[in-house]
Amino acid sequence: MRIRIVDAFTDRPFRGNPAAVLLLEAGFPPDTWLQQVASEMNLSETAFAHPLPPGGDADWALRWFTPAAEVDMCGHATLATAHVLASNGLATGLIRFAARCGVLTAGTGADGSITMDFPTSSLTPVEAPASVGHALGGAPILSVHDTAAHIGDLLIELADERTVRELEPDHAALRAFAKRGVIVTAAAEDPSLGYDFVSRGFFPAFGIDEDPVTGSAHTALAPFWARRLGRTELTGLQGGARQGRVRVTLAGERTLLGGHAVTVLDGELLTAP
Repeated sequence: MRIRIVDAFTDRPFRGNPAAVLLLEAGFPPDTWLQQVASEMNLSETAFAHPLPPGGDADWALRWFTPAAEVDMCGHATLATAHVLASNGLATGLIRFAARCGVLTAGTGADGSITMDFPTSSLTPVEAPASVGHALGGAPILSVHDTAAHIGDLLIELADERTVRELEPDHAALRAFAKRGVIVTAAAEDPSLGYDFVSRGFFPAFGIDEDPVTGSAHTALAPFWARRLGRTELTGLQGGARQGRVRVTLAGERTLLGGHAVTVLDGELLTAP
């Protein structure tokens, strides 16, 4: 079985967020095998997809697994899957994916970038949990929001970009504060550099201490920063040592996520289900 590793939300290898992509001929193998493959790949996400019969609401069925569990929504692995399908001539035009969070679409632009259509997350203001500041190394917290069910992140606004970049959280302590993980964010210090806000994502409960670029989190970051900056088209920079950029367009109940992807490995998985 052919398996690829794709760096998503970047146009250069070894940046952005790597995802493994495995295309299946028909149907999903047992969940135990899917989880074993994802654990073996040991990337933040491994995507599994298979074609669906023509005439339905979607063209491909799509699922995502971290090294520890299946998730409801993943942006960078969807981008990676669309990149594999488009670059190998397996799909043309708009690609429709049936996933646990509903039907998602992805289309390739003239410049090779891919734009995905995801549901916009709700944002519910909440009080900062008593010890979350300690878990974040004492960083000052400006606001805290809960996100929608399919994401399940705690979105935490910090004072400035430097605080986000220099953050050294207690990953074990962060397990207690969200269903999926914790996103920290701040406005860009210098928007002339081509991005409007920064963020980092921590998901230790799912076996990922830090996710370099979390596309799904931007369905919450988009409405959060659109309200503050007064614009619906923005660019986010996410990551610590490894970074990537996500273009976002807030369109009411939907958020468009855009970026490039690069295949860095194309190989063969020798262990069948």
